[in-house]
Amino acid sequence: MIQISQKVAIFDNEVEVTAIRSGGPGGQHVNKVATAIWLRFDIQASSLPDFYKHRLLKKKDRRITKEGVIIIKSQTYRTQHQNKVSAFENLVILIKSVTYIPKNRKPTKPSRAAKLKRLESKKQKGTQKKLRQKKGLFD
Repeated sequence: MIQISQKVAIFDNEVEVTAIRSGGPGGQHVNKVATAIWLRFDIQASSLPDFYKHRLLKKKDRRITKEGVIIIKSQTYRTQHQNKVSAFENLVILIKSVTYIPKNRKPTKPSRAAKLKRLESKKQKGTQKKLRQKKGLFD
């Protein structure tokens, strides 16, 4: 069982883990041993709450397919166990990322003092540029 939060967890049978050959470090040994991990998690068929499912399916992430399956490939480490741990950590991070709900922005207008300050600085810059100009013969 993979714990997402205090109340939410995923059962092991909902996650499909496959070992594949890795292209990472390992020299000649890499061609003989399947150390990379390919993790598949079907969002619709999972026991996640509907809130999580809906937010995950709406999320724009390259690891989520059109069919609603999360595919995570981990081949960073040399051992299968470390790659499996890394893949599960990435899955938990992805699922936790949908729990954060950003606050709605309240549109505000600049204050009168801020407007005056901005206009004053514009005037100062304009006069500074005027002083830099060379006076011509016929000006």
